Amino acid sequence: MEYLKILAFTHKQIDLKSLGKLVICEQTLDDRLKNIQKELDVKEVFYIGTCNRVEFVFTTSRELDREFILRFLTVLNMGLPEEYMDKFIENVSVYEQVEAFNHLLRTSCSLESLVVGEKEILAQVRRAYEACRVSGFTADYMRMIMNRVVKTAKEVYTHTNISKNPVSVVSLAYRKLRDLTITANSRLLIIGAGETNKNLAQYLKKHKYSNFSIFNRTVENAESLAKDLNGTAYPLSELENFTQGFDVIITCTSATEPIITEEIYRKLLNGDTGKKVIVDLAIPNDVAPSVIKNFPVHYIEVESLKEIARKNIQERYDELISAEQIIDQNIKEFDLDLRQRKIEIAMSEVPQKIKAIKSKALDIVFAEEINTLDENSRLVLERVMDYMEKKYISVPMVMAKEILVNNS
Repeated sequence: MEYLKILAFTHKQIDLKSLGKLVICEQTLDDRLKNIQKELDVKEVFYIGTCNRVEFVFTTSRELDREFILRFLTVLNMGLPEEYMDKFIENVSVYEQVEAFNHLLRTSCSLESLVVGEKEILAQVRRAYEACRVSGFTADYMRMIMNRVVKTAKEVYTHTNISKNPVSVVSLAYRKLRDLTITANSRLLIIGAGETNKNLAQYLKKHKYSNFSIFNRTVENAESLAKDLNGTAYPLSELENFTQGFDVIITCTSATEPIITEEIYRKLLNGDTGKKVIVDLAIPNDVAPSVIKNFPVHYIEVESLKEIARKNIQERYDELISAEQIIDQNIKEFDLDLRQRKIEIAMSEVPQKIKAIKSKALDIVFAEEINTLDENSRLVLERVMDYMEKKYISVPMVMAKEILVNNS
């Protein structure tokens, strides 16, 4: 891993707004990476860009000093003002050789993520690599690197509990709903069309819930969400006049006072006395305390979910030691794989040379003697030569690998 290098600009050192200035759009990525390869003696390279990190993984014999990093950012030609250039140079994380490989593995296993255990980062790294591979920016070395990255991440996610327990409020809210065995045809009132409700609605849609009524102050936003869910949109002002009944209320607005007062809740019930479910993800809560006190409800609110999330996050952090052990083991195994691959490459010309020796023996050196043989004898000789050719090719390769393994 002598020439493996990484320049990482992440949420740990750089604010997300500034980080966005380093994100490369898909249309210009190829040209920028070609310039990097041409101007900086970079052999293989791929680019990772997510909402909280921008990283360049590449191979070069060059030292990653300040001069190189400045040149790297200049060649990228992102149009960065001088103050941003200084900021990025001062806050870049530089990784080389085994440390670079360890960082890439930790990143792909989500140990470096804002939320430890989120699997999406592995998919993002794989997509980033694949895009650069298709464009010809990577070759055999990065192929081996990525194969090991994927193998390691799968082992971490399979053999540890680092991603087992959900930590987002939305996923926890959905699980609470699922545990209450809400049926697919349940009537769902969604109050608020912001990001939180959109995300929760996507969980519900994915699991075949289909009866949605969406209320929002800005009716256009309600209509947009209703279209996605095949539901019906209403202005928030019409909530108290809604008489079609409900089984579940999901609410998350930015209101400073309760949206669902006791009076409005009674109107929504429209005489129904059954126990309902309310998911209140707003801060402060959208549901008045008197509703919880005076009506039969399963009440799921954001503070209790946050407490579960905090507990789950701690459990994920407790799994870091196990994840790091898996990563260390894979680094050791990959070092052996890399040396074996070097042997394979070094001996890749052996088959052609053996074939050339065989051809010369048959067609030149022993041509006259062979011509004196009868047909059956020539066939036997050719079979012997073919057998010897295969052994001369395979035996040195096997022996070299055995020597390598035994000396490791």
